[in-house]
Amino acid sequence: MQVLHNFTPASAVFDDDHLVSCAGLVPVMTLAAQTGLPQLLADKICIPAPMIKSGSANPSPKLTTLIAGMCVGADCIDDLDMVRSGGMKSLFGGVYAPSTIGILLREFTFGHARQLESVLRRHLVRLCQRVDVLPGADTGAFIDIDSLLRPVYGHAKQGASYGHTKIAGKQVLRKGLSPLVTTISTPGSAPVIAGMRLRAGKANSGKGAGRMVAQAIATARAAGASGQILVRGDSSYGTRAVVGACRRHDARFSLVMARNTAIDRAISSIDEQAWTPVRYPGAVRDPETGEWISDAEVAEITYTAFASTKDRITARLVVRRVKDARYRDALFPVWRYHPFFTNTDLPTPDADITHRGHAIIETVFADLIDGPLAHMPSGRFGANSAWILCAAIAHNLLRAAGVLAGGAHAVARGATLRRKIVNVAARLARPQRRPFLHLPTHWPWAQAWTTLWHNTIGYSPPQLATP
Repeated sequence: MQVLHNFTPASAVFDDDHLVSCAGLVPVMTLAAQTGLPQLLADKICIPAPMIKSGSANPSPKLTTLIAGMCVGADCIDDLDMVRSGGMKSLFGGVYAPSTIGILLREFTFGHARQLESVLRRHLVRLCQRVDVLPGADTGAFIDIDSLLRPVYGHAKQGASYGHTKIAGKQVLRKGLSPLVTTISTPGSAPVIAGMRLRAGKANSGKGAGRMVAQAIATARAAGASGQILVRGDSSYGTRAVVGACRRHDARFSLVMARNTAIDRAISSIDEQAWTPVRYPGAVRDPETGEWISDAEVAEITYTAFASTKDRITARLVVRRVKDARYRDALFPVWRYHPFFTNTDLPTPDADITHRGHAIIETVFADLIDGPLAHMPSGRFGANSAWILCAAIAHNLLRAAGVLAGGAHAVARGATLRRKIVNVAARLARPQRRPFLHLPTHWPWAQAWTTLWHNTIGYSPPQLATP
């Protein structure tokens, strides 16, 4: 591939007012309007006593601008200028400058972030009513909960502190902020975000998990998950609060249990003949050694958790064991045990494979880190809380747009959707005062883009029956 023209330094100028850099944002934001996102923001967000008099004015269009910027790849406040360049101002109205949006974000407190979290849950329900985001939810759905530690640098970040995270299978201390996330998925869908809450870096991973699980279950039910719901989590969430929330809201649980004396006694009492080989559909990386493994052995035993409390519960303790790669030449095999507590009725190998599906939440983390959560843009904790919630709304919006585009886009990563669907250059024309978008000829994903366009721009909501 080579350049076919002899350009000069003066051959490139930024002077086209009709060139649109992100034409795919039109159907995406049309979908946002059809699901009532601007109205939800206007109804829910209320900052009655702002630090700056005009700081809290018009929160709905300001936050909608922020969400639109995140859909095209903005990972800091200054990047929001992408939705204000060229012909974008002819396509969208009510677009605010990054500095104005930054002033609004700095007005957010803990309570205002909870208002925005309510918008996230309600908008997800409306997306599921408009688009089949969770196919098969009427037969069963998964709720996964986990936290991640986003690193920050310097001394200006409120709430930043040192917390433990795992890198290459090793526990390390890292300074940052720690969002707690709940997702909803089905066997045939990619996960969507049901809740997100920012915490200090040193916060216990399970802090607030019980309430978030309860809210996620309620959101899943409202979104159409009428079948059995299974809540999955690692050892930070095998607690009385999370198990209690699952039982109160008629959901099953599959939670890793932290090793203690009682757990070790239960594992040692398992008969050697009870272990059943299980081979995973694909190899997985050992979290402690970094080695790839593809098979293991599983067994189960009845176990009573929280026995010394009033919340004691008896269910299945399923244990997976793998040979310790550090002792390959040992005369007798050396095993490492990974127990999880569950009240499902699946066969032991299937219960183990289903539980390991909890790792799907890591794909959401990868999407967010490759997009809006590449940085924590503000020094104020409240502003960063609002930022991550807008990132969650943008993630769900892109997920619904991918479903409407069809094919592999229904489960594609956010970065893939931005590259193929959203960030497509176009020229805006108005022959006979009718707006047209002229897009690149031979665009490889033109069919998917057109499918999304017709499923949003050509969508007519069903008419309500009149008595």
